[in-house]
Amino acid sequence: MTAREQDLALAAEIATNAGRIAMAAFGGDTKRWHKPDGSPVSAADMAVNDYLKGVIAAARPDDGWLSEETADSADRLTRRRVWVVDPIDGTRDFLRGRSGWAVSVALVEDGAVVTAVLAAPAQDRLYAASAGRGATLNGRRLAVSGRTAMDGVRLPIDRANMAASFWPSPWPGTAVAKPNSLALRMAMLAANEADVWLEGRSIAEWDVAAASLILAEAGGTLTDRHGQPLAFNRPQPIIHGLAAATPALHGETLSRLDHALRQLSARRRGLPG
Repeated sequence: MTAREQDLALAAEIATNAGRIAMAAFGGDTKRWHKPDGSPVSAADMAVNDYLKGVIAAARPDDGWLSEETADSADRLTRRRVWVVDPIDGTRDFLRGRSGWAVSVALVEDGAVVTAVLAAPAQDRLYAASAGRGATLNGRRLAVSGRTAMDGVRLPIDRANMAASFWPSPWPGTAVAKPNSLALRMAMLAANEADVWLEGRSIAEWDVAAASLILAEAGGTLTDRHGQPLAFNRPQPIIHGLAAATPALHGETLSRLDHALRQLSARRRGLPG
C-alpha cells in the first residue's frame, strides 16, 4: 500500500469511527451551547474532535492540525502536511435530528487537499477521494452530471431563493435538498444530485476542505467568489465565497454570484440596485 493509500485508509477509518461517536448522541438530549459568534456546538462535536485529534496525533505525529473545535495555532503553518477537520459539519441539523450533517476529514499538503473523506452516517454515506485517483460514494465511482445548459439546473437552495430579486434572472431549474452541512451540499454535485452550488459569505477552510477534493475528483469546477482556485492552510483559514458547478456552468454561476453580491452590497449601502 502506498503512502497516499495509507492516508486515505486512515482518513476513512477515523471518519467512520467518528461518525459512530456522533450517532451515539444523535437524536438525543446532548449538551449544547453557543459560541461567541452565535453558532451552535454540542458535547458530540467536542467528543468527535477529541477522538480525531488524538488518533491523528498518534498516527501522524509530524502533521499539523486545524479544526473548527480546536483553538488555532501558528504551529500548523510550519508543517507541510496538515489535517483540516470539521468534527460535525452541519451541527444545526445534527441537533434538530435531521440527517444533513457529516464528519469532514481532509489532509492538506503544500496548500492543496490530497486526501478527503466525508462520513454522513445518518444518510449511510461515506464519500472519499484521493488526489488524481477519483472520488467515490460507498465505493461507487462519482462523476458530476456534465450538464451544459442552465435549463433544468438543480441547486441545493431554498426554493424561495430561486427567483430572488438579487439574481440577474430566476434560476431556470429546481431547488433540491439543502442539508445544513456545506460539505454535503458540495458533495451533492459530485454525486450528480445537483449541478450548481454557490455561497457568497466567507467561510472557514474546514467547512469545505474535504468536499472540495471530492468534487474536483468527480469532475466538478470550484473557485472562490473571485474565480480563484482554493488554497488551504493559510494564516487566516478563510475562503471568500464559493462557486461550484459542472465545468460548462461554472462561468455563468460565477457571473450570477458576482451580480448577486453587487446587488446585496448596494442595498446595504442604500443605493439603487
